[in-house]
Amino acid sequence: MSANRRPRVLVLLHQAHSTPGRVGCFLSVRGASLDIRRPCLGDALPITLAEHDAVAVFGGPMGANDGDAWIGQEIRWLETPLREGKPLLAICLGAQLLAKALGASVFARPGGRCEIGHYPVAPTPAGDALGAGAFPRQVYQWHYDGFQLPRGARLLASGDEYFPNQAFAYGAGALALQFHPEVTHATMRRWTSKHEDKLGQPGARDRQSHLDGWAAHDGAVVRWLRELLPLWLAGRLGQVAAPLTVAA
Repeated sequence: MSANRRPRVLVLLHQAHSTPGRVGCFLSVRGASLDIRRPCLGDALPITLAEHDAVAVFGGPMGANDGDAWIGQEIRWLETPLREGKPLLAICLGAQLLAKALGASVFARPGGRCEIGHYPVAPTPAGDALGAGAFPRQVYQWHYDGFQLPRGARLLASGDEYFPNQAFAYGAGALALQFHPEVTHATMRRWTSKHEDKLGQPGARDRQSHLDGWAAHDGAVVRWLRELLPLWLAGRLGQVAAPLTVAA
């Protein structure tokens, strides 16, 4: 990435009203330009990433195993940032799509078991060695599917017996997170209000625990994410942090 221009990040969203949330805000404040596309609505994906410095793939209510043509196309397209060595951040559905692109399976648990709310994760030594401060120990989740660890990937954080793989790294710059560090307080309140019916499903937390968990755990996630994103964008995960260059 040239030091005399703004880094350009390709952002893939999966609903008309979705935003990149806190990740997008942090990247923009640090000087990045966001190229937002919604493949589910017919937006084209670039054949090459010669004009982009990184890719961020976010979540959505659909599943990586769904039969929609655009899902298969996006899974196949993820070979592009992997092949070109571009930093790739994949969150929730994005992590599941990346796992499938790498040949791993994505699965649902019997009985509709889910993670909706705050849950503990256990970072591996590799997770704590990312160089982005302490890996968060409690994270915000909203998902039904999990994924196997792809062959050649490095496990960064594990969960319980239902969803054991919570974060992994692949190659020099791909980072997959099952959880949602991008979600803001306003988004969490909207989700828990609009989808209140989902809070009674197996494994889900009630709405008050979402609110209490936010007060208790979100500060650690914010600190970690602020340090993580410059390292990720610079392709330096696991190395000593350096400030992100912002063009004048």
